[in-house]
Amino acid sequence: MRLSPSLLTASLMLAIGTASAATPTTIPAAAVKTAEQLRDKAMNDDTGYRIVSSLTTEVGPRLAGSPADARGREWAIAKLKALGFDKVYTEEVSYPLWQRRGEHAEIVAPFAQPLDLTALGYSAGTPKGGLTAQVVRFDSLDALKKADPASVKGRIVYVDARMQRTKDGHDYGMGSAIRTGGPVIAAKMGAAAFLLRSAGTDANSRTPHTGVTGFKDPKDAIPAAALSNPDADQLTRVLAYGKPVTVKLDLDCGFAGTYQGANVIGEITGKKYPDQVVAVGGHLDSWDPGTGAIDDGAGVAIAMAAGKLIHDLPQRPDRTIRVIAFANEEMGLWGGRAYAEKHASEVARFQLGTESDFGARKIWRMSASVKPEARGAIGQIAKVVEPIGVAYDATMPGGGGSDLSQMHAKGMAALSLTQDGTDYFDYHHSANDTLDKIDPRELAQNVAVYAAFSYMAAQADGDFGSAPGAFAGDGAED
Repeated sequence: MRLSPSLLTASLMLAIGTASAATPTTIPAAAVKTAEQLRDKAMNDDTGYRIVSSLTTEVGPRLAGSPADARGREWAIAKLKALGFDKVYTEEVSYPLWQRRGEHAEIVAPFAQPLDLTALGYSAGTPKGGLTAQVVRFDSLDALKKADPASVKGRIVYVDARMQRTKDGHDYGMGSAIRTGGPVIAAKMGAAAFLLRSAGTDANSRTPHTGVTGFKDPKDAIPAAALSNPDADQLTRVLAYGKPVTVKLDLDCGFAGTYQGANVIGEITGKKYPDQVVAVGGHLDSWDPGTGAIDDGAGVAIAMAAGKLIHDLPQRPDRTIRVIAFANEEMGLWGGRAYAEKHASEVARFQLGTESDFGARKIWRMSASVKPEARGAIGQIAKVVEPIGVAYDATMPGGGGSDLSQMHAKGMAALSLTQDGTDYFDYHHSANDTLDKIDPRELAQNVAVYAAFSYMAAQADGDFGSAPGAFAGDGAED
């Protein structure tokens, strides 16, 4: 069949468009060489460690909505400016204000003795003078779900499930599900209060691990707290005698209105495509028992230090490097959700992104959610970080980390850079989350990975596939 001139023109344009769409994303050789130099420099640079030392020493614990939260924001603004970022600004984040004022617990009968515990985020306080009730134990969240509500009503529900250490930290999925879902289920069944064995792996430390519950409305909340592992062991032994066990809880905590916080953002402006962004970050808030060194001062420091190393290159990157210190991740991804809502319409401008929020041990695995034509560029990044211990798993998606998972859900191409989490949950959300848990050499390896990948993504010929809804159902949320 002979095509008319108009049909021929349309066919040619379609062919050109199809070919263009299939053009692979690549990273120029010069950019690869610079990334290797960045990697090697970062491995012997202490900028990241000095940043996290500054944050944990000068500000300390940064419970969302506390006076230290505000000090942390001012610290982040000043630090980004001191590091030479071109543009430093904030974006408001509003969230419920929850406060912890005091906590105490004890076994009243049959063997009187104190218990070490900590209130959970969004827990209700107990009545003045405390709350005393009989304990009912369950060995899993499923067992609680299947319980007769009559066996729970008016009692203190205790879910006794122990986390195990794993390199990728996957057992936290069970621990966090109990901590967030357990109190909500117990409240609906009429429980007086809720206890869990801490979502932590430090079996020998009498230090409880806090964290958020799933309560959304103060009217629905009941008192909820986590026992240290040794205290959970003790309560379990007492229950094993088969006698009624009574515990008194005295939690002074609860909701106190609404708080206006902010994400803090610093940018190194791209010289060629300033409106296109490589996004990296960590969350600025922390729980209050420790100083928030590994969760997540380290993540903030890694992103800032990587940006600083790129800033110090002789020439600016082609695309903008954006470092985000997110607000209130710990009590519900408030900063990440606010950021994604504000920037959803710009998702196609996000070249690639990820957040560090799993401590400061060495990164050992990289995975990615990108368009098929960008897999080769991811392979180029993988070759640069492989010599410092990072293996590329092409079978796994890249979720973008905790807060930036919200932008990934909108369609941002994303990496996951997984640290060795074998001992992370020994310290996570506890008083033991302090600077001494960070090895400066391991932190430097993290900075090297972030600096190398960020620069290569900024210099790529082509994009990584960010578009509205581009990665829906990729499995990153699993």
